[in-house]
Amino acid sequence: MSTPEQQPIGSPHSAASTASEVLAGFDLSGRTALVTGGYSGLGLETTRALAAAGARVIVPARRPETARAALRDVPRCEVVPLDLTDLASVRTAAAHLADRLDRIDLLLAVAGVMATPERRVGPGWESQFAANHLGHFALVSKVYPLLAAAGGARVVVNSSAGHTLTDIRWHDPHFRTGYDKWLAYGQAKTANALFAVHLDALGRGDGVRAFALHPGKIITGLQRELSQQEQIDRGWIDAQGKVIGPDFKTPSQGAATGLWAATSPLLTDLGGLYLEDCEVARVSPPTAPMDAGGVRAYAVAPESAARLWELSAGATGARPIGL
Repeated sequence: MSTPEQQPIGSPHSAASTASEVLAGFDLSGRTALVTGGYSGLGLETTRALAAAGARVIVPARRPETARAALRDVPRCEVVPLDLTDLASVRTAAAHLADRLDRIDLLLAVAGVMATPERRVGPGWESQFAANHLGHFALVSKVYPLLAAAGGARVVVNSSAGHTLTDIRWHDPHFRTGYDKWLAYGQAKTANALFAVHLDALGRGDGVRAFALHPGKIITGLQRELSQQEQIDRGWIDAQGKVIGPDFKTPSQGAATGLWAATSPLLTDLGGLYLEDCEVARVSPPTAPMDAGGVRAYAVAPESAARLWELSAGATGARPIGL
């Protein structure tokens, strides 16, 4: 069963809203935000918008020097080395954050990979599941005391309409019986959505609320593992690399839903929801096309979210939250 709250709530924003429009009038001075992937694509737009609104922004980065170069003109922004596919790196980064911060008000999990060739990381994990989900799961688990200390933190996890490709492959989450790069991506995005559902259930007693979202269709570095021909065949770009697909957003529009999730007063006392186009999404029928919008029931099912949590905690050794 999906949450009964998975219904639109009358947001004043839309698919066309930009990051600056969503944060217009917000003063985030004194707030600390953590943005994974915050130095490229949607993450960079997110970091810039939060900093412009006055927030201090921490950006964990697998390529810290590249991140520092990209963020050199962004005020109140710090880079922390972090590789989401390496648990030792996650632990080191989390310990550094615990030494430097007294709280984290906003955590936006924007970093991700899409449709990569088959790779194994850590103890043989499928790399998309590891980078998109398990790494964020471990990071949030490690910094949870800082979230709880904020007395009203929000965690925002970037999922995707790609979640419609598949539920969690409970029988073979690491694709040991044959790899499909798009199913692996779809599973990772379903995992992102389910992570928010159970994190919200566990954290709400500490004032920690969580949301997942589809940012929209945007051409960013996320497509770097796809050939130009693949993108042409999908109707995304033309032979000159120009975006031609319908309903594509700018990076600023793509960052807007995450920023709305992190700050909107309309979402106060809500959580565990899947969002799109700066609004709460409806549950979509199992046969609906990927681009039709909405969230599949399996991606917001509390029982599946709890099951995935146990699987992820066992894999990463993360300690319990909210107990």
